[in-house]
Amino acid sequence: MGPEWIVLVVLAGLALYAAYLFNRLVRLSNLAAEAWSGIDVQLRRRTDLVPNLVTAVKAYAAHERALFEDLAARRAGSVAADTVANQATAERALQSSLGRLLALAEAYPDLKADRNFRQLQDQLAEIEDQLQMARRYYNGTVRDLNVAVQSLPDLLVARLAGFGPKPFFEIEDGDAAAPQVEFSR
Repeated sequence: MGPEWIVLVVLAGLALYAAYLFNRLVRLSNLAAEAWSGIDVQLRRRTDLVPNLVTAVKAYAAHERALFEDLAARRAGSVAADTVANQATAERALQSSLGRLLALAEAYPDLKADRNFRQLQDQLAEIEDQLQMARRYYNGTVRDLNVAVQSLPDLLVARLAGFGPKPFFEIEDGDAAAPQVEFSR
């Protein structure tokens, strides 16, 4: 076996290792995309629930027009968000408005006792729990991808193949919690 064979074996080994790293980066990137779709599903479920909540509250507090308009605008902003950062900003704003809407129920005992409103509130709490789990999964997969694209030897392949870090989906913990309204029975 001559020196040219050794060079060919080393080059073939390097090419196989580069292919392994590339495939690893593709897998991590696809996991992050899949994780984002889980967040997107929960955000859409919550966004779709907003009109029903507004309708339930309007029946009892029709004079709260400014809050309803604000909530409609925040919902539209959430639907229109096109990046992870824009989505996080829109969700913080929507969560704030939803919290104000649910807090409004405290001033209306008949609304607090309304079965439909309680069911909608339960659905919202369930969606918020699912959203929190989806957010943790997404951020974990993004963390793994970001570590790979910022560490050697993956960094070399990532730069050549155009992989880069992805943003985390961050909502402050206080904003991420489902709004709680106590019902007295």
